[in-house]
Amino acid sequence: MRPPLDRALFPVTDAWTYLNHAGVAPLSSTVVEATNRCLAEMAVSGSLACSRQSVRAEEVRTAAADLMGVGEDEMAFIKNTTEGLGFVANGLPWQPGDRVVLPDHEFPSTLYPWLALADRGVTVDLVAPVGPGRTLPVEAYAEVIAAGPPPKVVVTSWVQFGRGWRTDLAELATIVHDAGALFCVDVIQGLGLVPARFGDWGVDFAMADAHKWLLGPSGIGVFFVRRSCLDRLVPLEPGWASVAHREQWDNRELVWHDSARRFEGGSSNVAGVEALGAAVELLTAAPVEAIWDHVTSLCDRAVDGLAGVGAEILSDRSAAGRSGIVTFSVPGQPAVAVVDALAAQGIICSPRGGGVRVSPHGYNEAAEIDHLVTAVAGLRAAGG
Repeated sequence: MRPPLDRALFPVTDAWTYLNHAGVAPLSSTVVEATNRCLAEMAVSGSLACSRQSVRAEEVRTAAADLMGVGEDEMAFIKNTTEGLGFVANGLPWQPGDRVVLPDHEFPSTLYPWLALADRGVTVDLVAPVGPGRTLPVEAYAEVIAAGPPPKVVVTSWVQFGRGWRTDLAELATIVHDAGALFCVDVIQGLGLVPARFGDWGVDFAMADAHKWLLGPSGIGVFFVRRSCLDRLVPLEPGWASVAHREQWDNRELVWHDSARRFEGGSSNVAGVEALGAAVELLTAAPVEAIWDHVTSLCDRAVDGLAGVGAEILSDRSAAGRSGIVTFSVPGQPAVAVVDALAAQGIICSPRGGGVRVSPHGYNEAAEIDHLVTAVAGLRAAGG
């Protein structure tokens, strides 16, 4: 099974069996080269590089929007997922008694912006995950939505970080909109791996930064705002880049840009945009559909192999909710100890979701999954 991404582009493979893309992805040589070219150009050209960089930023915007399945005028560059969530949580108007619904066991940054609205009288109600796989069937959201006053916003991660449950966004969006609510999705654990059509699916806001499945660096991300929601969200960091007449320095009138660019207040992270562009182009050339099929196969191989050597699979791998994450435990052994023991054998993963989380990508090979299974078998034997 040949990986859809060229392993030769990922220097990390020289030293490690790297299975931690749900944590921090290693950079490809393509991304490193694009970043270095950008920085070298700035070193020798200074402001003379700005025109080319502006053109490149719009190329990257288009490519990233296509990857998300949204319009390029609906996509803004941000520094990270947390910033995008904050733009939504703090950019909407709130009244005492307003309600937000989101899952329990969410990543903290997906929860905190909404809890921070308590001083405005906003309440947060949690959807309890179901069973050992911490699944989140759409019916569970529907029950919580119906149990109280209609929520103003429903928030979820597309893929839960701990055990990897993937929510059916199109189905959930219908329920959310039928309740009169807005739909905000943290997509960092799926974008770049799972084919996305956020516009068609009814998502209103989506955000992700590049350092996980997008295979880019930290400090740069993408923010989708559905065009019909642009005027519902107040830009929190207005600046010269937010307005319709950007670069008209003597025009002081505040007229928002007629696109999601209004959320880009000032000068962008040009090296980050270059790196993001190289990463997105690498993924789309594969294409993403092939990466998704490959990673699904690797995860299935991991589940079968790990279960066969006595590990307990904590993730739910049903077709409706599977992702690029498999979380497992080794009976009688703490997850942190297992992660450390695997690292000593050249295998990189993370302690998450009450177990050991592995997350392969499109350049990983079946032999690396077998390396993981063999190592876990050895830990089981040593543990008795």
